[in-house]
Amino acid sequence: MNEQNNKKQTREESPKNVMGEPVVPVSAWKKVLSKRWVYPAAYVAAAAIILTLVWVYQDASQKPMDSTPASVTDAVEMPDKQGLTTEESGTDGTKATETIAVAEDLTWPVANAAEITVVKPFYEKEGTAEDHQAALVQYNDTFTPNTGIDLARKDNQTFEVKAAMGGKVTRVEEVPLLGFVVEITHANNLKTVYESVADVKVKQDAEVKQGDVIASAGRNEIEKDLGNHVHFAIYENGELVNPTAVLPKNQ
Repeated sequence: MNEQNNKKQTREESPKNVMGEPVVPVSAWKKVLSKRWVYPAAYVAAAAIILTLVWVYQDASQKPMDSTPASVTDAVEMPDKQGLTTEESGTDGTKATETIAVAEDLTWPVANAAEITVVKPFYEKEGTAEDHQAALVQYNDTFTPNTGIDLARKDNQTFEVKAAMGGKVTRVEEVPLLGFVVEITHANNLKTVYESVADVKVKQDAEVKQGDVIASAGRNEIEKDLGNHVHFAIYENGELVNPTAVLPKNQ
């Protein structure tokens, strides 16, 4: 009986190694890890996953680009400006047209400057006493410096008054002493003023081109001794400029 119990107890005891210690069962996972090819394969797989994530992140962070090249097909119109039109090739091979504005030079505000005389000059502070006297405007007992030049025909006939430069009409008004006044604002902070005119052809806010007829020479109260004439003034950055210093030298 005791012999049978001893045999049974021996079977129920844990298996022992040669040193007498219990033998721990080897799991399937440890068996796999014991293979030499497992770790290199794991490294390759991890690297592939990391590269894939990097590519996905880069694609998501970049905005889609329009592959269609931009091109200009229509000319850019510059109203009331003289210009040069140039053509250049676009990225798709088509030609792009661009208008380059060219600055205008001031012209005499009349059709034929040779027929017109400066009957009263601009008042120059640096002028001589004789120049100052000739450029004073007398009204009753008051003398004021002439702010522009007064143009008239020798035969005292009326004549057409034209825009000295293209721009926008910013004032059309009848002033008791000055007659009708027309102001045109131009680029580069320039403004031209036409006083003592009649038969005005333009309205305020109208766009005019250089040489457009805007009125006719007329009379006013403050310079009634000049007869039919136009008082022409130029402002640059709000400051008066001597018109004869910037107009063509054909007078």
